[in-house]
Amino acid sequence: MARRSKRGNPQELRKALIKLLTDFETKLNQSDLREQVQELVPANYLLRDLGSSLIEGTGLENARDRIIAYLRKYHGYIIRGEELMVVAGISEYARRTRELRVEEGWPILSGAMIRQMLEGGEVETSYFNLHEIKTLDSDCYFLLEDRQDRDAAFRWRTANRIRKSDQGIKRKIIEYLRLNVGKHVTGEELKYLANDRSEWPRRVRELRTEEGWPIITKVSGNPELPVGVYVLEEDKQAEPHDRKIPDSVRVEVLQRDNHQCRKCGWKYINLVPGDPRNILELHHIDHHVNRGENTVENLITLCNVHHDQVHRGNIKKEDIINLLR
Repeated sequence: MARRSKRGNPQELRKALIKLLTDFETKLNQSDLREQVQELVPANYLLRDLGSSLIEGTGLENARDRIIAYLRKYHGYIIRGEELMVVAGISEYARRTRELRVEEGWPILSGAMIRQMLEGGEVETSYFNLHEIKTLDSDCYFLLEDRQDRDAAFRWRTANRIRKSDQGIKRKIIEYLRLNVGKHVTGEELKYLANDRSEWPRRVRELRTEEGWPIITKVSGNPELPVGVYVLEEDKQAEPHDRKIPDSVRVEVLQRDNHQCRKCGWKYINLVPGDPRNILELHHIDHHVNRGENTVENLITLCNVHHDQVHRGNIKKEDIINLLR
């Protein structure tokens, strides 16, 4: 059984490691290969002990605790796997990191998932402060939010069941999102559903733009969301004509309207239980039946309550036009 790292005083561990390596010069010059290897075993242990002792605090006796403590300390930074190996004090840091994600609900993104999001246009490169996307390999990690999602373990079991089905990637993703309406679902979960295939961001975009499912992200609907989070706002598809609004137009309208209802000022940050306002929708000032176009000038952001009132005739077209002046 592999020896577990033993935390101690970093300075004392450093001194012990230096002494051992200094004394190793004699072995290097006089001993055979096996004696040299055996002499370095304690050095390997000391180095792991030193790495696992760098993080100060209590309750850090196991590798998982040290890994998440390090990721939380540098929340918002891309962390290399080698860093986690040092603080974990073990070589199986990748498995421990996955356990933190799947079993304990920490929203940790992998480098491979981040790259797929970047290449799929789901997030801007500038968010991660990356100069070269090519340097982002699978052995990188990013803590999405500094909080645990206690429902994550249950969701991962559900994802595993759906993943094994014979459905296509798009059907698997929407089934999973419909089982988790209103909840924060990470791209890592959707990537897993897609059997790690890189096309999953494109399938999510098709579900939103072609099939009218209200799937929002930080860049397409709610700037208050963390990057890499997907939320199905409600278990309902948009009307066929509304599905044709290009994402670029949606974003421009939402940005023009400051991501809030032009009638009452409601926005996602104001979401509270009991308030019937729960989503933002784009309303056509000139309806499609009247040859209204999917243009910025013909669209306005309304909360679901005032959008319903418009279609019931309680708010006149002239009033809507005045809201844009």
